[in-house]
Parts: sequence; structure tokens; C-alpha cells
Amino acid sequence: MKNIEIAINAALYAGNEILEIYNSKDFDIQIKADKSPVTTADLAANKKIIEFLTETGVPAVSEENEISEYKIRKEIKNYWLIDPLDGTKEFINRNGEFTVNIALMENNIPIAGVIYVPVLKELYFSHLDFGAFKVENIKAENNKQFKLENLIKEAIELPIKEERDNLVVLGSKSHKTPENETFITKLSKKYPKIEAISKGSSLKICVLAEGKADIYPRFGPTSEWDTAAGHAILKAVGGNIVNTITLKEIEYNKENILNPSFFAVRDLDYLNDV
Repeated sequence: MKNIEIAINAALYAGNEILEIYNSKDFDIQIKADKSPVTTADLAANKKIIEFLTETGVPAVSEENEISEYKIRKEIKNYWLIDPLDGTKEFINRNGEFTVNIALMENNIPIAGVIYVPVLKELYFSHLDFGAFKVENIKAENNKQFKLENLIKEAIELPIKEERDNLVVLGSKSHKTPENETFITKLSKKYPKIEAISKGSSLKICVLAEGKADIYPRFGPTSEWDTAAGHAILKAVGGNIVNTITLKEIEYNKENILNPSFFAVRDLDYLNDV
């Protein structure tokens, strides 16, 4: 589990890089070829993460690195999949709802995930072998290296047990579509008590893993690095992310790195008859 420990420290120290720029008076914003924004914080976080993960000897695929041609990439089954700053639009809007995402992929399946929320100082991590956890009020400082064993001892195991009689549906803060509204309307016929809330970045999947929400439908575009870490955390608590058409688990390391429309759910039963 040493690699997960390294990934956790990478995410925490990348969070420091992000916050330093986030709290400054100004930061540079550029528009990439796919029309998405990138800031100096994305690049600084990416650099820090790669520095840490190099020690593992596992190849890294990151949103902010050049992606290899598919004929080369398809041969790599075990790798890190990284979004150094998920929710760049939330970062730019300064609402705090952005994350650092690191997933460990084995045979193109997310088996472990690390998500850090720098503004909230919340850390989520998982492995299919030991489950999923949340640590609150955590920040890297003074070059401290956090030990996985100690983090598990002080963490909250997910999901968090709570009694609810309503269905909570999550939506994107920056990417709202008519399909979402249609889906919620269908759900409301089966679940009269329904609440729709919006969250930015991979926080939506973290909320699902905590048990504070039930389903996150996503009909707009996302990339593999947007979902992999959250997918690993959700799988560790018995949930999944599935294609909206086939209801099969979404795949990674495809020729086209865009995800299909998907449902992230704590329990696939929520999708019955909808």
C-alpha cells in the first residue's frame, strides 16, 4: 500500500500549491485546444504530483501532460490517472469546490483513489482491498509525510450511516443540461421525496460515497481523469459509475478519452424502472 501513501502525500502537497495561487490576487488563465480553461495552479499541482509519483515507478497519465498515441497507450494497463485540479471553473469562480484527483489503475480498472479538497482541507482515499475513508481538517506542512496506517486510524470510514427518507440527486455546478431535468422528473415519479443539489468537481462522487446522496446523472462531457479517482472511492463502498444506455461500468484507456454519459450511484437499484 506504499503507493497509495505516496499518492495521498502527492495530493496534499499539490493542494498547497493550488491554495497558494488561489489565495493570491491574480492568476493566469489560458484556454486549451478543447476550449477548457487551465491555470497556473493546474500546472503547479501537476508538477508536484508527478514529482511524488515518480518514486512509485508506475507510469502517470495526467490531464496536463501530453497524452500518448492510442497505439502506445493501449498497451499500458497499470498506471496513475490524474486530474491535478478538477473543477478549474470552480477555482476561477473562487467557490472552493475544486479537488485534486489521483487514481491507481490496474488492468484499466480504478482500484484506488485519492481526492483532496484544498479549501475544505478534506481528504478522501480508498483501495478495493481496505475500503474508503475520509479525513477532515488535514493539510500538508513542514515537509511532513503522512503514513497510511495513521491516517486510517484517525479517518471516518465510508459510507457514513445516516437516516434519510428522501432521494438526493446531484448535479454539476457548471454543466447543467436539459437531460438532467428530464431524468429528475422521471425519478420523481418513483421517489416522491426527492432533493436536487449542485456540487462542483469530483465532490459530487465524494458525497455519494459518504452516503449523503444517492445518484449523480451526468449527460454532459467528462474525461477519464475526471471520474477515475471518485470511481475508485465509490466502488470501495459498493457503488459504481455506469453507462446511461447499457448500465455497464464505464471503461478507461479508450481510444477516445471522453466518458459516455453516466450514472454514478450508491446502488444500481435506484435505476430500476427509470
